[in-house]
Amino acid sequence: MQVKTLTINGKPVSATEDQTLLEVIRENSIPLPTLCYVEGLSEVGACRLCLVEIEGQRKLFPACTTRVDEGMIVHTDTERLRKYRRMIVELVFAERNHVCSVCVANGHCDLQNLGYEVGMDHVRFPRKCPDLAMDATHDRFLLDHNRCILCTRCVRACDEIEGAHTWDVSGRGADARVITDLNQPWGNSDSCTSCGKCVQVCPTGALFEKGKLARDIAKNPRFLNYIRMAREHKLWIR
Repeated sequence: MQVKTLTINGKPVSATEDQTLLEVIRENSIPLPTLCYVEGLSEVGACRLCLVEIEGQRKLFPACTTRVDEGMIVHTDTERLRKYRRMIVELVFAERNHVCSVCVANGHCDLQNLGYEVGMDHVRFPRKCPDLAMDATHDRFLLDHNRCILCTRCVRACDEIEGAHTWDVSGRGADARVITDLNQPWGNSDSCTSCGKCVQVCPTGALFEKGKLARDIAKNPRFLNYIRMAREHKLWIR
């Protein structure tokens, strides 16, 4: 594997040619916010929070889907990037109904943590406040479209790790929704295995387990990478 040398925030680093900028940034303990990215799942570049500046390029690049290249000079923390990230987080808050004080994920929410991280103390954009449905048909779990940010973590976890492909996305733009089994109620799904992986990777209160309080719903998506690595190395095959 060919080794590439690049510069990130003035620091020279090396990486293999198949690595993304985000992987190299994480390896070197450089802070960079993400929302749709979860280690162990494919990268989709949906949230745009991991945007970085590359010298010689006018546009910004998502670090999670940009491969390293020889001689790259990358900046992860500039005034331009800070403004973009705060705007992105504010727009996510404004799109649906994210009121932390009454959310089941209060205190355990990646979106809430990012709001603190980017210094968001208010939302400058008009809130849309759509009246979206909730799906409580499943025996164990509940889906609240009002909290969904369309990161597709649930879709990818169900497809790539569980192999059920219960989840998908229907519609476009403001009408986009995560759905189960061609838009059937979750409780009527024939493909759902009730494994809970989708709930564990959800970064907000859109998917959660019934009957649990906010203090009890801390999620841990790190197990996804362990499962993927175990399968690749055939650790469970005797």
